[in-house]
Amino acid sequence: MKIYNTLTKQIEEFIPNEEGKVSMYTCGPTVYHFAHIGNLRTYIFEDVLERTLNYLGYEVTRVMNITDVGHLSSDSDTGEDKMLKGAKREKKTVLEIADFYTEAFKKDCVKLNINWPNIVSKATDNIDYYIKIISKLLSNGKAYIAGGNVYFDTSTLEDYYKLTNHKEDELVVGVRDGVEHDNNKRNQADFVLWFTKSKFDDQELKWDSPWGYGYPGWHIECSGISMRYLGEYLDIHCGGVDNIFPHHTNEIAQSESFLGHKWCNYWVHGEHLNDQSGKMSKSNGEFLTISLLESKGYNPIWYRFMCLGSHYRKVLVFSYDALENAKQAYIKLKNKISNLKDNGEVDLEKLEVYSIEFKEALESDLNTSGAITTLHNVLKSDLNDASKIYLINEFDKVLGLNLLENDNNKLDSGLEQYINDKIIERNLAKQNRDYLLADAIRDELKEKGIIIKDTREGTTFEII
Repeated sequence: MKIYNTLTKQIEEFIPNEEGKVSMYTCGPTVYHFAHIGNLRTYIFEDVLERTLNYLGYEVTRVMNITDVGHLSSDSDTGEDKMLKGAKREKKTVLEIADFYTEAFKKDCVKLNINWPNIVSKATDNIDYYIKIISKLLSNGKAYIAGGNVYFDTSTLEDYYKLTNHKEDELVVGVRDGVEHDNNKRNQADFVLWFTKSKFDDQELKWDSPWGYGYPGWHIECSGISMRYLGEYLDIHCGGVDNIFPHHTNEIAQSESFLGHKWCNYWVHGEHLNDQSGKMSKSNGEFLTISLLESKGYNPIWYRFMCLGSHYRKVLVFSYDALENAKQAYIKLKNKISNLKDNGEVDLEKLEVYSIEFKEALESDLNTSGAITTLHNVLKSDLNDASKIYLINEFDKVLGLNLLENDNNKLDSGLEQYINDKIIERNLAKQNRDYLLADAIRDELKEKGIIIKDTREGTTFEII
C-alpha cells in the first residue's frame, strides 16, 4: 500500500508500527448541526481507506471523537463555542443538541454505508486525560498560564510548522473566521489547552481543574482520545485538508511534547467538496445535507458513488447535474449486475488477474476510480457469471455500493419515464418520416447505455 503523507509531502509505502495491525484515528464531527455533504465526503474517503486496509489483510482499530465541547467558531480561540451556539439556536441544552446531532450523524453514516469506527468517544468523557496531558506540558515548560487560561507555547518547538512547511509570518492566527488579538498569548501561534470562567462565563459545560473551573480547548481533545485508546504510537491520522492547520498542527505539537517522541507516521487528508460558487459550508448558500438530497429523490449511495469516481486528494465540485450523471451511471451498473445468473463454478484462476488489478488500484494512493474501472472490466470480460458475482462481492467489501443488493425496483422510475418518453418521440418522428430526428434520439439513448429495439410487438429497450 502506498499513500500520500501530508507530513512528508510525498507518496510513501505504508509500513505500520506493528506488523499486520493498523491504528487509525479520524477526526469526528462537532455535533452542533447536521453534517453537510462536504463533511461527509471526508468520512467516505476515510471509510474506504479503512475498508482497503482490511481488504489487504490488516487488522484495523479505528478511533473517532465526537466533539461536544470546546470547538470555538474561530481558530484563533475566540468566538462562541459551537455547541453553545447550536443550543441557543434551538433553545435546548448543549447535551440535548449533542445527542440529537450525534444520532443524525450516525443515520447519515448508515445511509452512506460508512462503517462506524471500533471506538467512538465523546470529548466530554475524557476530561481527566486532558488534565493529565496539560499538567505534564506545564511541568516540562511547553505550556504557560495567562489570564486564567492555559496556553501551549509554540516557541518551544523548532518544527511547529512541519505539517504545513509555513513560516510564522506567513500565517494569521485563525484560518476560517475573523481573528481577534489575544493579549494573553506570548506568540501569535500559541493556542489554548484549557479555558476558564475568566474568559467564558456563559459556557454551559465546565469542570474543575488545577487551573480553575473551565473546559478544554478543541485541539487537546483529539490528542487525548487518540492516545487514550490507541497508545503512544499512531499509524494513520485522517481528516479534511482544512484540519491541517491549525488543528492537526496543534495536535502534533502537544502530543509529541507530552510523549517526548514522534507520535503519528502518516497524515492523510481529503480535499474539499466545493459547490459551483466555492467551498461548501453550513453558512454558504443552500445547506446541502443527505436529507436534502433524499428529499429531491436522490439515493445517498449515488452520492457515495459520485465521490468514489474522483480521487480523494482532488477538489470535487458538486452540482445536481454531476449527481444526476452519477445516478444514471450507478443505475446502469446495477442493471448490468442484476442480469448476472449465479450459477456455474467460480473460476479462481481466471479471476485472479482482475483481483490483482483491483488491489493495485487501491494500493496506488487509494485510486477508487481505477478500482471502479476494474469493476467494469469484470462485467465486460468473458468470465462466467458465477466468477463475476464472486468478484463483485469481493470488490464491494471496499466500495460499499450495495452492488449485489436486490432492488425491488431495479430501474429508477425517473429513468424509465425518460426512456419511454424518448421512444414515443422517436416513433412519432418515424411516422412523420423525420428519420434524422429518429436516429438522433436512438443515438442519444445509446450514449447513455440504452439500446432500443423495434419488434413486432413494439419498441423495447435494454440497459447495457
